[in-house]
This record gives sequence, structure tokens and C-alpha cells, in this order.
Amino acid sequence: MTETATWADRPALQQPTYPNAAELDRVLTHLRSLPPLVTSWEIRRLKGHLAEAAHGKRFLLQGGDCAESFSECQDEVITSRLKVLMQMSLVLVHGLRKPVIRVGRVAGQYAKPRSSDDETRDGVTLPSYRGDIINGPKFTPEDRTPDPNRLLRAYYKSALTLNFIRALSEGGFANMHHPEYWNLRWAGDSGHADAYDRIVRSIREGLEFVGTLTSANLHDLERVEFYTSHEALLLKFEEALTRTVPRRDEPYNLGTHFPWIGMRTAAVDQAHVAYMAEIDNPIAVKIGPGMTPDWLRDLMRTLDPNQDPGRLTLIVRMGVDGVEDTLPGLIETVRKEGRTVLWVSDPMHGNTRTTTEGHKTRRFDDILSEVDQSVRIHAAHGSRLGGVHLELTGEDVTECTGGARGLADADLHRAYRSQVDPRLNAEQALEMALRISSLFRTLYA
Repeated sequence: MTETATWADRPALQQPTYPNAAELDRVLTHLRSLPPLVTSWEIRRLKGHLAEAAHGKRFLLQGGDCAESFSECQDEVITSRLKVLMQMSLVLVHGLRKPVIRVGRVAGQYAKPRSSDDETRDGVTLPSYRGDIINGPKFTPEDRTPDPNRLLRAYYKSALTLNFIRALSEGGFANMHHPEYWNLRWAGDSGHADAYDRIVRSIREGLEFVGTLTSANLHDLERVEFYTSHEALLLKFEEALTRTVPRRDEPYNLGTHFPWIGMRTAAVDQAHVAYMAEIDNPIAVKIGPGMTPDWLRDLMRTLDPNQDPGRLTLIVRMGVDGVEDTLPGLIETVRKEGRTVLWVSDPMHGNTRTTTEGHKTRRFDDILSEVDQSVRIHAAHGSRLGGVHLELTGEDVTECTGGARGLADADLHRAYRSQVDPRLNAEQALEMALRISSLFRTLYA
């Protein structure tokens, strides 16, 4: 894809201003010469899985960091993130009795939209931090000035991350028999500890049973499919990794399997939607409280004019107080259009609040309640929730309150590490999967 593509003629929001245009062009030319990060056949396979999820035959688990940082491209961080997603997926397989598609917000989630282009502190105004792919978090002119060379660092960090994930996925990392993977001491006296223990015992017994029956092919059971996703925010970077492939008419974004558009950049007449309409990846759109039936209808017709199975996922982020008011009307809009889309709940972004000490956080119970409401609303309207989209980490952070350990606002300072949005820690993420699993089993028993 070149800059004569349709999107280049449209207004593009949330784009940085680089002080050195010649250096930006040099970097983009270099990026276009580098190998792709993913393959078209991986993308097509994921699209097929998502089509099955839209028909209720699979379930999407999409999770990872709010914004990756270059400094966290480390084996322990990547391993812990993959491990918690594997644990969650097995819990969901057990509860939903269907295959789970594992998609990480990983290997490219380096850019973040911001509400303001600038930030002012003590009378000094500098560009806002927009993620490591653009600038740095330190409040200095050197760090906050957009640097084109960060695009190359993002590419190489993504490649390293993907290489390690593929090695883990192919090398038996999916063998979840190890007792340390299922340590539930954190559940304590939460009232759910016994139920969690029963689920984990059942999973482990099932793994042992299948392993006994198929010992000759056990390695095949330990290999898993794992896909990547990120918000396609920085359009020049996305364009540089968009390529045509033999025997296919439409280009693919070969920098990720599953790009999405955020609400801030989802205007139908603007550049992000035009870009996404031109690529053949499965794509997603974040749907917030401001989404209207007409806007949603136009987006669907623009992004998926041929109603291609698996093409379009709607990731709904209403907030715990807004789901009942808005979601039913959007479900009805999709029904009237005669479309089959994959509905996913993002219960994180609509439930952010700020404590008196200035920490951005989210309540575990609000997150769970938004999923609960979404499942029930879909069921009441003849639809089905087909996935969840969670910001999480495999590390022992204290960024979201609640959960079995009962983290409170006063606990947040102990291990608050996110540069942007608060994430569920490993224990909260696994507990969320256990609670969602129980919710589906109760509703669809």
C-alpha cells in the first residue's frame, strides 16, 4: 500500500508531529524493506476462527497490556503474560465447552491515543506521551519530542516478542500440568476458593486423562495457536507494514494479525476507517457510549460491505452504568442489517476512575458486572457475547482494586507500574476468567 491509498487523503486524528520530516521518510522507507511480522495464512486462519466465534462455536479471549513499553521486552514479562492468558483460556474452555481463540494485545501495542496533544506541568508545556513508538514518558523536551527512529525500535521489539512467543507456543509451554500454574492461595477466604479449586481440579484431571489416552501425540496437545493484536493508531507505521501477497487482491497489514480502531478515530469519513477498509485482515472497532445506530450502520457498511465471515468484531466498552441503556439498541441495529458480527465485551475502558491520590484505577466488581450485564442483554435479545477484551499483566501489580485479595485504593501505591491505564494483575485476571466461566455455565446450563 502506498500513500496514494484512500486513507492518505482523509483527516487523520491522533497522529504525532515529527520535527524532522526527512528522517521520518528515511525510517519509513527502511520499514517498507523489512520482512513482515506475521503471515497472510495466519491471518486467514484467525479470520476463520473469528467467524466461528461469531456463530457461537468459539470464544475470543483478547488480553494484554494497555500499552507495551520497550523496556519490558524481556523473557520473564512475556512468559508471565502468555502464562496467564493460557490459564484463563483453559478455564474458559472448561466453562464454555468450546475452543478459545487466544489473542494478545502484544508485539505492537506501543501507541496510545490521548485526550490532549500537550501536557502542562508547573507552567511548562510539552507534547503528551503517546506511547514508546512515538516518544518517551519522562517529562523532558528530549523524551517528549516525537522521534521517527522509535518506529524501528517498535518493529524490532515486536519481532523479538513474536519470536519468543512462537518458540514458547511451539515448544510445549502449553503443558499446564505444572502445579505452580494453578496455585490458588490468593483466593483465601474470598468465598469462591472452593469453587475455584473444584474448577482447577477438573481441568487438571481432564489434562491428565487426555494425556494418558494420547501419550503418543502429547506434543501436539502442548502446541497452541496464539495471535497478536494492537490498535492501528499510527497510520504511517501501519502502512509501512501493509503488503500485497500472491493470489490475493487486497493488501494485508502484516504487522499484526488483528488490528482494531478506537472510538477516537472511528469517524467514517476519516483516515483510520478508510485505511482499515482497504486491508484484508479481520478487524475490530471499539464501541463506546457515544456510538449511535446510524454511526454503527455506516461503519459496518464501510468496513465490511461484503459481509465477509470473520471480518468484523465489535468490542463494546460502555461502562458498568451504561450497558443497559446503549447495548440493546446496537444489537437491534446489527439485527436489522441482517449481519453476523462477533460481539466482544471490553469491561475495562468504561470503568476507569481516579482516586483522591491521583491513581487511575478500575474496580474488579465493575469489570465483572459489565461482562455479566453484557452476557444477559445479548441472551435476552437473541444474540450472544462471543468474547472478552481485557487489559491485564502476568505480574504482581496493584493497579485495579478488588478481587479475592480485596485490594483497596490504599494498596495501589505498592506496585503501580502502568504508564497509561490500570491493568488486572495475574491473580485478578485468573479470577476474572473463573467468574466469567461460572457466569456462562449458569446462564447456558
